[in-house]
Amino acid sequence: MILIDTALQKRQDSHNPVRVAMIGAGFMGKGIANQICNSVPGMELVVIYNRTIEKAREAYAEAGIEDITYTSSLSDLNNLIKKGKYSITDNPDIICEAEDIDAIIEVTGSIEFSSRIILKAFDFKKHVIMMNAEVDGTIGPILKVYADKAGVILTNVDGDQPGVEMNLYRFVKSIGLKPVLCGNIKGLHDPYRNPTTQEGFAKQWGQNPYMVTSFADGTKISFEQAIVANATGMKVAKRGMFGPTVASGTHLKDIVQNLYPLDALLEGDGIVDYVVGAEPGPGVYILATHDDPKQQHYLNLYKAGTGPLYLFYNPYHLCHFEVPLTIARAVLFNDAAVTPIGKPMVDVVATAKTDLKKGEKIDGLGGYKTYGLCENYEISLKENLLPIGLAEGCQLKRDIPKDTVLTYEDIELPPERLCDKLRAEQIEYFKN
Repeated sequence: MILIDTALQKRQDSHNPVRVAMIGAGFMGKGIANQICNSVPGMELVVIYNRTIEKAREAYAEAGIEDITYTSSLSDLNNLIKKGKYSITDNPDIICEAEDIDAIIEVTGSIEFSSRIILKAFDFKKHVIMMNAEVDGTIGPILKVYADKAGVILTNVDGDQPGVEMNLYRFVKSIGLKPVLCGNIKGLHDPYRNPTTQEGFAKQWGQNPYMVTSFADGTKISFEQAIVANATGMKVAKRGMFGPTVASGTHLKDIVQNLYPLDALLEGDGIVDYVVGAEPGPGVYILATHDDPKQQHYLNLYKAGTGPLYLFYNPYHLCHFEVPLTIARAVLFNDAAVTPIGKPMVDVVATAKTDLKKGEKIDGLGGYKTYGLCENYEISLKENLLPIGLAEGCQLKRDIPKDTVLTYEDIELPPERLCDKLRAEQIEYFKN
């Protein structure tokens, strides 16, 4: 942040802003638009895509931008950007192809649509900033391979919990400790929540009931921790993670020594996990070790405790407020907030939320039929488990009891999906 604000101010002073496009204008997209347009010098949101064009217009209007031009033409978009005008479009391809766009923010939450747009953005040398843990946790590693080949950055975002975890993880490593757990603090986890139970809360905050459900039923936290695992080389200690629940308001520093089995933390490269009910929520935390007795003495002096686990935490995550920082990191410093480091480490697998019947089609994330659980990638492949990111639209070939993890043998995939092809390519690419 200390580097980023100065670098952006220089772009502002030189009248050379970082030019950004946004794909998706839902609840979070509107927040990002408002943040860039009103609080970030040296950056301009030059065009917004949304399937429903009026939502793109609303995103600008809520940010105080009224002079907006609709276009579906690449040449028109290029001209509008050169003139410093704001555009909206229902043609996402022209955003990928436009000449003067530095980065694209992907905020749709989709898998299939996003896969195509991300690859096309790479074709035209655009950095991609994803506020989309679902696509990242399903096919992020192979998309990162494509990004590297194109010489661009693919990253999830600062502000959302995975980004806050990664920043804290990098800090802890930089001062000489070994992170053994990356953790996420949640206030609720009930795998059987559905859009009906969450409708009131969603309406209160102007959000999509399916998106709200994906948080409540554990699918979102599974994706968040999967992408942290893929960015750090960590795994999960068991299917679904430990996810202990503590008395509401219990502070992390009072319980961390007893939350998780110590041997699970000290094996290999560490684990990702979470806790429900702890404070300071909704923050994140790192548990780390240090082998040097001299440094242990200093850590104790500095009130970090006697070990063997040292707690570091951030008490908040501010989601869209920090997304422009990720854009600046990518464009100005070629740095990613959260990105896979190689082969996948953790999958998010589809699990029956209720008894499912032969012939039914699985609905979307945060729906009525499935919830997501973290599982180590090797086990997921060995048992042929179905990633929940690919479950929507699949037709069941047999009855599936509640709480059963689905396999590819249980379903018929929709035909000719790019996301399935990328998943198969990912498996083949990282086979060895």
